Amino acid sequence: MDVTVSKVDTKLLDLLVCPLTKGSLSYDREKNELVSEKARLAYPIRDGIPIMLISEARRIED
Repeated sequence: MDVTVSKVDTKLLDLLVCPLTKGSLSYDREKNELVSEKARLAYPIRDGIPIMLISEARRIED
């Protein structure tokens, strides 16, 4: 099975903020997620579409 990382428009990434904190997000290319360090949440990107729902986010553990 060939797994490829979705491409996300960089202009879109510049506009998106964390829905919980309204803070900036960083893109984790390896995990294909948008990460909010302040909220300690990682939002998945599926088929090139960021899923900006808190209920879909992965909690980042220390």
